[in-house]
Amino acid sequence: MSDLSLSEFPVLQHRTLFLSDLHLGAIGSRADLVLKFLRRNVAQTYVLVGDILDIGQPFLPHWTPSHQAVIDHLQGCAAAGAQLVYVRGNHDPYLADTPDPKRLPVEVLEQAEHHGADGRRYLVVHGDGQDARMFQSLFLTRFGSRVDQALRTIDTFIGRHVYDPGPNRRSIIEYVLSCVNWGLYPSRAHELRLVALAQAGGFDGIICGHFHMAELHDDHGLIYANCGDWMDSFTALAEDRSGRLHLMGGREAFAAAQPVFQPGMVRI
Repeated sequence: MSDLSLSEFPVLQHRTLFLSDLHLGAIGSRADLVLKFLRRNVAQTYVLVGDILDIGQPFLPHWTPSHQAVIDHLQGCAAAGAQLVYVRGNHDPYLADTPDPKRLPVEVLEQAEHHGADGRRYLVVHGDGQDARMFQSLFLTRFGSRVDQALRTIDTFIGRHVYDPGPNRRSIIEYVLSCVNWGLYPSRAHELRLVALAQAGGFDGIICGHFHMAELHDDHGLIYANCGDWMDSFTALAEDRSGRLHLMGGREAFAAAQPVFQPGMVRI
């Protein structure tokens, strides 16, 4: 990815930033881009929508200084007065199992409610609870995670010693993993289940992560927002001071060295 100077574009102020699926501790997590994004975007409230930590890899642990720097940055935001909200994902460890240096100063929730500046109410969940039943198995979660990490380890070796596709392009393995992920949800049935969950609670919309597919629309009768992830899409969701939501970032924007942190991908 192109290395933007932090002084090239102004720091943007937001009411709320929603981030999910950082997978800090996993091979393939782009903690460097997360940190760049956070340094260029400041919010009153940071809502972490699950799978922030992915440190349960017994065979392929991968915790680097850049991963710790993201945690340190968020800890610093909280110390400076920002509010942190942490919704647990299926890869996040329980608080008691999280080592102190990797622990954020906030209670970990199963779900949260966000009140927008415009009065809209959003249900915030990670999203794994609305997976098809077979995908909710702990065994499948762990098995899939280990297969993913093994493939990314091979991909890293190939990139270093055989063929490097360049910083702005997906490798073959990354492309295959992305296609497999999209292939798991061809009918968008997960969106319908999540929207129904929000409707049942009287909410105006739902904000989630988990599926690694950034989305922002009202195709199903209320707002469906998925933050995306920081292993493939490199996106986040932001709320401005008027309450309007927009997706930010994206692989193409990072690669083009544009002012990628300005709102404008999709707004609603």
